[in-house]
Amino acid sequence: MRVERLSQDKIRIFLTFDDLVERGIEKDDMWRDIPKVHELFNDMMDQAHDEVGFTVSGPVAVEVFSLPAQGMVVIVTRGKTELADLTDEADYDDIYEMQVTLEESDDVVYVFQDFEHLIELAHRIQDKVVDGGSAYSYNGRYYLVFEEVDMEKEQYENLIAVLSEYGEASTTTKHVLQEYGTVVMPTDAVQILCRYFS
Repeated sequence: MRVERLSQDKIRIFLTFDDLVERGIEKDDMWRDIPKVHELFNDMMDQAHDEVGFTVSGPVAVEVFSLPAQGMVVIVTRGKTELADLTDEADYDDIYEMQVTLEESDDVVYVFQDFEHLIELAHRIQDKVVDGGSAYSYNGRYYLVFEEVDMEKEQYENLIAVLSEYGEASTTTKHVLQEYGTVVMPTDAVQILCRYFS
């Protein structure tokens, strides 16, 4: 489990499938309202408090994104309440209202800090992918999107492992990239990168 502060009222938590298995939670359990999931959320909030000083009380919005072959990203946004304005020393009740949004996608979206990383990756996976994906630029970073990857489980996991060496899984959806990003290569991005950059 890894916690990252996005803003004063928002954090992002990366959960691997191993994190879920350790707690006896199946991926599909995240969609259900069961005690194990509540326990996991409490553990996440404890870790968020310890690591980044993020305390939750009152209304909170929780977005859960399922990432293929990797785990989940949970984005927690704290709502404005009178309790949230008190000092950190205040004795909070462990009460919060959750509004949960769940999103699952078969798209594989990876973000790269540098265009060079994208080029290096393309050369590594050129023989592994039939659909060459789409490349985008958005907020100063580069994205590679594969829509509904159709391959054997082992090949798929190998692809994800290589993608993770060069970039990181992104919660930015292809729809956001299509709407707000700049299309660098609409199709066959991997083959085009290999052809023009050696």
